Amino acid sequence: MAFLLAGLKVIDAASYVAGPAATTVMADFGADVIKIEPPTGDSYRSLAARYRTDYNWQLTSRNKRALALDLKQAAGREVMHRLIDQADVLVVNFNAEQLALYELDYEFLKQRNPRLIFAQITGYGTRGPDRSKRAFDLAAWWARTGIMDMMKPLGGAPVNGVGGVGDHASAMSLFGVIMLALYDRERTGIGACVSTSLVANGAWSNGMHLQGVIAGYDLATILDQHGYRSPFVLSYKTRDDRYIVLVGPAPQREWPRLCRALGHPEWLIEPRFVDIAAVMSLRDEVKVMFAAAFARFKLDELVVRLDKEQVTFSVIEKNIDVVVDAHLIENEVIIKTDSSHPDYQWTVASPITVAGRPKRVPTEAPVIGAHSREVLVELGYAETEISDLLLSGSIAQGEG
Repeated sequence: MAFLLAGLKVIDAASYVAGPAATTVMADFGADVIKIEPPTGDSYRSLAARYRTDYNWQLTSRNKRALALDLKQAAGREVMHRLIDQADVLVVNFNAEQLALYELDYEFLKQRNPRLIFAQITGYGTRGPDRSKRAFDLAAWWARTGIMDMMKPLGGAPVNGVGGVGDHASAMSLFGVIMLALYDRERTGIGACVSTSLVANGAWSNGMHLQGVIAGYDLATILDQHGYRSPFVLSYKTRDDRYIVLVGPAPQREWPRLCRALGHPEWLIEPRFVDIAAVMSLRDEVKVMFAAAFARFKLDELVVRLDKEQVTFSVIEKNIDVVVDAHLIENEVIIKTDSSHPDYQWTVASPITVAGRPKRVPTEAPVIGAHSREVLVELGYAETEISDLLLSGSIAQGEG
């Protein structure tokens, strides 16, 4: 069966995570994604390899072809323009000044290719004083939008966000708006300029709390004074030093289940806990009771007891356990690759599926410029022209 996006040509001229992660989803569904990077390589390659191997690069560059191109040279820009002339989608994370420098602004490109979907992801949007400010998700997604402030412990400083989380969340918004524009092009025949930003996605992710502030209810102020107070939405330590988090938005339902699961049915007839209002009025005491009860059990036994009573909870898993989680593997969240590389036997799947439509098996990410000659031949360049481009350094050709 054909891949859903077979025949779609996508140029990935973005760097680091969010833009390339969006085109990875498209590549997984069969799009021909051509990764553009300078002859020295995308700087994300070295960042991703800092800890021993290029595992991050593999995640966001699989199933793509690689063209190494120097956009600072006129000949390199000409190659890019000829590529764009035949493309369906161009993804960039350049700011306005860089787009002008590389002759990639949309008003110019749409004259060459009116059907082009020009997709831009930025840190802080395309207008205002911060439009060209360097971001990364730690700054724009986590910090600027209040998420990091919401996560600080009572009386403590904000905790750093986890790198790449905001990028991957934002990538799905970028993927979604690209597909929306492609859908509109099917009806109109005309391309579009679409965009999203890390800060917009962070604000959307933090939307419940921001909407509360707009309505006059600032949960962050309450947390600053008291911390999380409900015993039904906290994490608790087990006897073997693991953690479980309760997710009990309906305490009246969860209270009797927890009493039984934790081996304290007598709490249900305790006069002080005559109803859920009474339980919540003694929430600080209940938290201590829960903590002591959880600490009596090892994790495996506790999971069985909580599941039996249908308590809403989750084990707080360690990354090392997530990648071998049988349930995630069965649901193709963690999937096999076609690589023999010992560090890349498995990977994380893109997070959407379409019933009956396959995804590509993840390949190894290409080396710098692995497909430069191949792509230029497809564009109609003669061998002598390719040799001249190689000699001038406008392109680079890798091995593999």
